[in-house]
Amino acid sequence: MANPEILHIKNMVCPRCVMAVEAAFKELDVSFQQVELGQVHLAQGISADQRRALGAKLRALGFELLEPGKSAIISRIKSLIVEQVHHSKEPLTVNLSTYLADKFAYEYSYLSRLFSAVEGITIEKYLTRQKIEKVKELLFYDELSLSEIAFELNYSSVAYLSSQFKKETGMTPSQFKKSHTPDLRPLDSL
Repeated sequence: MANPEILHIKNMVCPRCVMAVEAAFKELDVSFQQVELGQVHLAQGISADQRRALGAKLRALGFELLEPGKSAIISRIKSLIVEQVHHSKEPLTVNLSTYLADKFAYEYSYLSRLFSAVEGITIEKYLTRQKIEKVKELLFYDELSLSEIAFELNYSSVAYLSSQFKKETGMTPSQFKKSHTPDLRPLDSL
């Protein structure tokens, strides 16, 4: 058995995903300390057989157990961004590059090059796509004004939010609202 470790899991993008992964670990009787978006903190190391069984169980649920290394870093970057945009009640108090560099203890330039090389888009573009999905959700449910949405998602202005929204979706926020179709995309496909 290996030392206690953190397992990285791809496609965990919501609280229900966390619950599904927790259930899979419990079903296979694998002890864990904590499950959060993109990763599981194990209570103790696991055997190769347990790792294979977990991999198969997670694949059946639409997740992927990542091998340690670069793909785990990419998955964790995505999970941190999804967590920040879709689930965090508090905005970042530092810029994203500082936040990610602190989380990984790597220079942001390394993380940025790695992400772009593997994903084919920049971290900033991925963040923008996540934010636009959140804007679409908030517009569809019509609970906040556009200026409140801009404030909540830390946009510098409503005009900048509208410009990014049109660039990503091909329509203005008001056109989107009038369309009455959510056109929401799964977060793990962005």
